[in-house]
Amino acid sequence: MNRGLAVLVGFVGLVAAPVAPAGPAALVDLNRASVAELMRVPGMTAPWAERIVRFRPYRTKLDLVEEGVVTPAVYQRIRDGVVAHKGGGGGGR
Repeated sequence: MNRGLAVLVGFVGLVAAPVAPAGPAALVDLNRASVAELMRVPGMTAPWAERIVRFRPYRTKLDLVEEGVVTPAVYQRIRDGVVAHKGGGGGGR
C-alpha cells in the first residue's frame, strides 16, 4: 500500500471511530462531589464548582439553571459530565 493511501485509510478510521458518551460511572454527582472532583468535568471552572457545592442539594441537574446556580451557557458546557443523585450532601441552602 502506498503512503498516501495508508494515510487516507488511517484518516477515515479516525473520522469513523465512534465516540462513546460518558457512562454513569464517569458522571460527577452534583450532590456529593468536592470542588476538586467537579473540576474534572469538561468546561467547569473553580468559581462555578464552588457555587454548585454552596447551593446543594439538587433534585436534577436542571436545577442548576432553574435555580440560577449557573448560567445556561455554563450548563451547556457541563451537562454531559454531571448527574444529581438523590440523598446527596448538604450545602448552604
